[in-house]
Amino acid sequence: MRRLVRRIRRHWPTTRITIRGDGHYCRPEVMDWCEANGVDYVFGLTGTKALAAKVEEVADAIRVERAIEDKDAVRGFAETIHAAKSWKQQRRVAARIEATRLGLDIRYVVTNITSGTAEWLYADLYCARGQAENLIKLHKAQLASDRTSCRAASANQMRLVLHTAAYWLILAVRDVIPKAHALAKAEFTTIRLRLLKVAARVTETASRVRIAFASACPDAVLFRHLAGSIRSGLP
Repeated sequence: MRRLVRRIRRHWPTTRITIRGDGHYCRPEVMDWCEANGVDYVFGLTGTKALAAKVEEVADAIRVERAIEDKDAVRGFAETIHAAKSWKQQRRVAARIEATRLGLDIRYVVTNITSGTAEWLYADLYCARGQAENLIKLHKAQLASDRTSCRAASANQMRLVLHTAAYWLILAVRDVIPKAHALAKAEFTTIRLRLLKVAARVTETASRVRIAFASACPDAVLFRHLAGSIRSGLP
């Protein structure tokens, strides 16, 4: 983490850095280092009886609301100040509290960020890392970017460059798909099968390239939209 932050600040010295991660990153040494070096953080925190006692009032209100209104689930948020035995100081902790018919579920995050509500810290800032992880999974699992079996490091790096180029290509295509379309949130494998691995007749002339699809192509309207959207975004 020190090396990563050092490299970032070498190029962008005034940029504010926020590190977010699950409970594996929630170590006293990591939090101490972030605080000493002006780095914001929000990490998942394992629940304890002491933490549960501090948010019990809010948790009880959420339980009662769910029971009285007979809802499937009720969610709320709370925050407190907490200091584990291994910590050198007290820190801000936000809690997501959800009561369902199966019982109560509480998740915690610890942070040195002083602004924002507990709901914003957990739902918007912390949980947003899930989307980043999903994109990494798409890069690795659906574009096979983990196939770095070459003997030379430079060759493996080149393979990663090509996989990343494919990633940006498919991501660019997905980004211009209309939000109401079923493929707007499709995974890369689905987009590749529906929009890239399609038979067509290509005719190239001096002034243009014509692509002719089958008359029964199920995504003909979408292809016309993509062609127009991508062309309009070119310089």
